[in-house]
Amino acid sequence: MMRFKALILLSFALLSAYTSASEETYQFETDAQSALFFELTKELRCPMCQNQNIADSDAMIAADLRRKVYQLVNEGQSREEIIDYMKQRYGDFVYYQPPVNATTIWLWLLPLIFVFIGIVLVIRSRQQKPVTQDTAKLEAAEKLLEEDK
Repeated sequence: MMRFKALILLSFALLSAYTSASEETYQFETDAQSALFFELTKELRCPMCQNQNIADSDAMIAADLRRKVYQLVNEGQSREEIIDYMKQRYGDFVYYQPPVNATTIWLWLLPLIFVFIGIVLVIRSRQQKPVTQDTAKLEAAEKLLEEDK
């Protein structure tokens, strides 16, 4: 029983050492650099993950991208320069705000087209259609009313 408890304690100790070793810590000279780093890691998408930023991703490529962003921030590059570097290397997918060009124009236009179609359909459905009266039915109804009197 004592060996079992020792084994459990040893496994917890190893597990906690493993999790603390996997944490990344980045040191910056200024608070502005630190803010830029955290802003960029939230705005850059992991190329391997489905719609997850590199700050939250556990993928190895995301860790590499975080290290590269850290290096570029420490070199003094601007936000736009870092984003351009990442887009040049990994494509427009890596940035959550795609540019407007021939490839991505549908991302920008489709929502507007759907809204326009919806407005047109609502306006058409609300327009009053002329009521066509069947004279034969109208005469029969008037005849029934006169008979009830």
